[in-house]
Amino acid sequence: MDQKILSLAAEKTADRLQAFLQTLKEEDLANLLQNQAVKGRAVGALLRAIFRGSPCSEEAGALRRRKIYTCCTQLVESGDLQKETASEIIGLLMLEVHCFPGPSLVELANEFIGAITEGSLTNGKSLELLPIILMALVTKKGNLACGKDELSGEECKKQLISTLCSGRWDQRYVIQLTSMFKDVPLTAEEIELVMEKVFKMFSKLNLQEIPPLVYQLLILSSKGSRKRVLEGIIAFFNELDKQHKEEQSGDELLDLITVPSGELRHVEGTVILHVVFAMSLDCELGRELLKHLKAGQQGDFNNNICPFSIALLLSVARIQRFEEQVFDLLKASVFKSFKDLQLLQGSKFLQNLVPHPSCVSTMILEVVKNSVHSWDHVTQGLVQFGFILMDSYGPKKIVDGKAIETSPGLSRTPNQHACKLGGNILLETFKIHEMIRQEILEQVLNRVVTRASSPISHFLELLSNIIMYSPLVLQSCSSKVTESFDYLSFLPLQTVQGLLKAVQPLLKVSMSMRDSLILVLRKAMFARQLDARKSAVAGFLLLLKNFKVLGSLSSSQCSQAIGVSQVHVDVHSRYNAVANEAFCLEIMDSLRRCLGQQADVRLMLYEGFYDVLRRNSQLANSIMQTLLSQLKQFYEPQSDVLPPLKLDACILTQGDQISLQEPLDHLLCCIQHCLAWYKSKVMPAQQGGEEEEEEEGFYQELDDMLESLTNRMIKSELEDFELDKSADFSQSTGNGVKNNICASLVMGVCEVLMEYNFSISNFSKNKFEDILSLFTCYKKLSDILTEKAGKGKTKAASKTNGSLLSMRFVSELLTALFRDSTQSHEESLSVLRSSNEFMRYAVGVALQKVQQLKETGHVSGPDGQNPDKIFQNLCDITRVLLWRYTSIPTSVEEPGKKERGKSISLLCLEGLQRVFSAVQHFFQPRVPLFLRALDVPGNEEEEVEVTVTQRAAFQIRQFQRSLLNLLSSQEEEFNSKEALLLVSVLASLARLLEPASPQFVQLLSWTSKICKENSREDALFCKGVMNLLFSLHVAHKSPVALLRDLSQDIHGHLGDIDEDVEVEKTNHFAVVNLRTAAPTVCLLVLSQAEKVLEEVDWLITRLKAQVSRETVSEEASSQAALANHPAEKAVIMQLGTLLTFFHELVQTALPSGSCVDTLLKDLCKMYTILTALVKYYIQVCRSTRGIPKIMEKLVKLSGSHLTPVCYSFISYVQNKRSRSPQCPGGKKQPAAAGAVAMARVLRETKPIPNLIFAIEQYEKFLIFLSKRSKVNLMQHIKLSTSRDFKIKGNILDMLLREEEEDDDEENREDAASERGEQNKEPAKKKRRKETKCLS
Repeated sequence: MDQKILSLAAEKTADRLQAFLQTLKEEDLANLLQNQAVKGRAVGALLRAIFRGSPCSEEAGALRRRKIYTCCTQLVESGDLQKETASEIIGLLMLEVHCFPGPSLVELANEFIGAITEGSLTNGKSLELLPIILMALVTKKGNLACGKDELSGEECKKQLISTLCSGRWDQRYVIQLTSMFKDVPLTAEEIELVMEKVFKMFSKLNLQEIPPLVYQLLILSSKGSRKRVLEGIIAFFNELDKQHKEEQSGDELLDLITVPSGELRHVEGTVILHVVFAMSLDCELGRELLKHLKAGQQGDFNNNICPFSIALLLSVARIQRFEEQVFDLLKASVFKSFKDLQLLQGSKFLQNLVPHPSCVSTMILEVVKNSVHSWDHVTQGLVQFGFILMDSYGPKKIVDGKAIETSPGLSRTPNQHACKLGGNILLETFKIHEMIRQEILEQVLNRVVTRASSPISHFLELLSNIIMYSPLVLQSCSSKVTESFDYLSFLPLQTVQGLLKAVQPLLKVSMSMRDSLILVLRKAMFARQLDARKSAVAGFLLLLKNFKVLGSLSSSQCSQAIGVSQVHVDVHSRYNAVANEAFCLEIMDSLRRCLGQQADVRLMLYEGFYDVLRRNSQLANSIMQTLLSQLKQFYEPQSDVLPPLKLDACILTQGDQISLQEPLDHLLCCIQHCLAWYKSKVMPAQQGGEEEEEEEGFYQELDDMLESLTNRMIKSELEDFELDKSADFSQSTGNGVKNNICASLVMGVCEVLMEYNFSISNFSKNKFEDILSLFTCYKKLSDILTEKAGKGKTKAASKTNGSLLSMRFVSELLTALFRDSTQSHEESLSVLRSSNEFMRYAVGVALQKVQQLKETGHVSGPDGQNPDKIFQNLCDITRVLLWRYTSIPTSVEEPGKKERGKSISLLCLEGLQRVFSAVQHFFQPRVPLFLRALDVPGNEEEEVEVTVTQRAAFQIRQFQRSLLNLLSSQEEEFNSKEALLLVSVLASLARLLEPASPQFVQLLSWTSKICKENSREDALFCKGVMNLLFSLHVAHKSPVALLRDLSQDIHGHLGDIDEDVEVEKTNHFAVVNLRTAAPTVCLLVLSQAEKVLEEVDWLITRLKAQVSRETVSEEASSQAALANHPAEKAVIMQLGTLLTFFHELVQTALPSGSCVDTLLKDLCKMYTILTALVKYYIQVCRSTRGIPKIMEKLVKLSGSHLTPVCYSFISYVQNKRSRSPQCPGGKKQPAAAGAVAMARVLRETKPIPNLIFAIEQYEKFLIFLSKRSKVNLMQHIKLSTSRDFKIKGNILDMLLREEEEDDDEENREDAASERGEQNKEPAKKKRRKETKCLS
């Protein structure tokens, strides 16, 4: 039969073929086709023949074709055919589809859709026909019967696609079906339908099927709906990540861990690659991604910034055209995240309304962690981004050349947080990815070397962390580090010290690196630049500290905590320690040569020797010998020679230039500390022997020299040093400079000898008398320098800033002076206690030490870089100062003791204020230990568990009592300085209280009571206590009600802008009075109102973002409405109360200047935010929701209580300013005075047009909202007449006539010579008065 069909088909006409086919039954034809196809014979020729004999123009032919199509698709789906045969059949069927009439095409399509929804397809090969059928359907003209309706081909196709998408899809064919749609011409609506269906199927598929499906979706997105594709992909993986995280963090072992972590990350990585590849071909897709993520940045990040989208962005950054935009977006997101966090932490009002926002930094670090799963395409972006953050937000240079210190505490700024995040990204990436380590290290070192002029502490910290992570790993990159050593002599000293500390662990494991460093340092030792030589000394001292010599005391014996940056890499064998000894002695030889260099170089050496000795005790002999031989050059050996020191030898004279050559005081200081340490640590540890006796000779000699120095310094008069009152101390003459240097040295020597004598005194009365005699010498010189310097900067002040007393000695001395009640010490201590000057001096030095810590993070002298020792000393000092201040208040001190300078109690209070601030800045984690150290020692055994809040509250109560006593004193006895310090201390301690604790509430109500009941007319105290009140109030609840009360008080005291109106005085807060109301309180409340406005603005921006994300469905919008309701209400309530606050202030007769300017700016901001709220409701009205009644009330309030009085206030300001230029400047210089006044008026009236514009914008958008919401909001708004800028002729004529009369009078009075000048002046006056007429 098949042969016959083929032979008939070969004829010229198809008539006989048609006739033959009509005689055959459909089943026979189907069987024939099936047999031929299964056997793999020429089924193509047979099909062509059948199609030739079944023309669609005849009904029977069309029907036969239709059956053949059904039969063929079943054959193809059966899976019995060979691949080639199936492809040939499908190819032929495709070619013939367009011949079908419309109804047959509809039937065929429905057949396919039925098979898909029923799941009867077996291999889906036949699906290739469906797009061709749908395309053919579109081309058919006329209406077709589709279901019950008559539709056009296009509409038919639409209905078929809708049916297909609403039906069930077997998960096996999702990818094929998605791929199929790329060949169908689709409208935007149809694409949306298809996308929705595919995204619903995502969750039902195996994870491995997602990447090919995403690939098909991306191809499909070229037809449209790019945004929907990206949204869907990001949302799916975001959800998957969250589920995965929950599963991993679950306490119980879950049997249902859906996906192994590695598999999920690999799938995400592949999807990201697909998306990035699509973007490189289709820029529109990239732009859409950036637009989508930028939109999400406005509100909450939760919805679209997630670890997956961040990884995607970092990959997209590899496409050059998107690189800059991607990093800008990420940078902005990070900064905004930290900014929002800061805003939330500072406001209880916001914390109650906003759930904790997602932290972008956590997400980015998660991306770093995930990138271990072969995300090479993300790694490069991570490194780039890390450096961008560190470069953009690192510490900035400030005026005096010091970098702004970053606080290790929690109170970092967003900039510091962002910089820290950059460092963490790079460190974590370095740990995970071996391939990129070289590049990270190279870039860090490049920045350290090339950015000499800007602060690079953040890069040095990163370098230190990288090296500490694994010094051995870095040996492979050692060439880069060695290369950076070549630049040491050109870098600033601080950078050199930081760099060498960071690479210290590497020097331990790499001999070649150590050798190359020593070569560089030796060269630097003889460089021309002073900084290079100082760097060499710093480098050598660091090496001496860290290369232990055999037999040195261990670090624990030295009670020395090793700094983070000098981690010992434990690779020292006995051989190494022996080799180290030779190495260290060689370095000591190099350092001895420095003793012939400038004072700065020697100074570094003296400051470093003590640390070296403490870490490497075997070098003691060498160091002490060096110091002894140096001291002998300036020491008078004969015991009867006065003065005992050759001060002239310490001074270098080169022509007119006189400078210090030998910092003798620092040399003695170094000797004294080394000697004391040696006696206490090394001598007890040594066994007897010849060597010991030989060494003891040095120490005995040094002791004798210091003893002799003490005795002779006491005997010496100032005349012996040629430094008595008659000496010249002016800085302009050579002799004066020399005397200043000598005086500085003598004072330093006195301080060193005081500390030495105290350390060996064992509370001997004679020694304490010696100390007092030395102090007398010190004090005389200090007084002379102060007196001679006169009103300028005192030399004494600059000297005491660098007091040579060690912090440990200061703490011991203060404890002895104020807290030592041991009977046996009583007599000897009474010697020191008898001198009030000496006690004040001791407290003064403690203050300087704490100030130094606050400014630089460390103190001068031994252990000054060791945080543990500093903290311990700080605790001891604070305990004494606290006891002294609370036991002997300022008011109780004898009047005679207050004569010169501050009283001791006041100095103690100042010290406490600085300590509390420094501890919170540098020792935040140790605050509980610090507060425990301040407690009375006896109570510790009974303690249960006392919280930080309870301890801080105990200290707060002591200072509250002091402040109450001070406030209850008479007006003339009130000490403003002390009150201010007490408030400052309370503010510091208040930060330690938990805002939810009853102690915090108690402090808030107490502060409020102080403000309500005390009416001191002291602006500084008022400012301090009001700031404290606001800072407490903000942490407890919103301060708007407080602001309203204060504004009523200010209005009551200053009066109304309308002089005829008498204002009722409210007196909520007694601290507001005529003296303090303006500008002090006024500016404070305005700055607080500004912060509230900023918070409200932030909330409105969030609300807007939520509304813009709402879907069209009513359900979603009503849910969003419910979610937004508390925030909306809170915003309106805040603005309502602020409106009444401004209503009061705008009617207040404020003095010209900062108060008026700030008020005008804040009013402008108020209207801008009201406009933003109106715009939000315009957005809301697009959905089914209207505006709430409370919003209508707010608009009504703004129309009745704010806008009218704003215009009155503007008139008041303008009238006031138009009167003020005519100041009594005399008639001699009216032109100059007038010009200056006009310039000031122009500058001051600048905010007025801005305010008027803001009011008009508000009213313009209110009109829009009225139309949108169908509520007449404008009924409450009066259109003001002061905006038509119409010239009022009658007033203008009257003013001009007045001026002419004035001119006539002036002309008659003035001399003829002044006439020309007088004629010009009225023109200016006219212009000024005309401005009044433009109402």
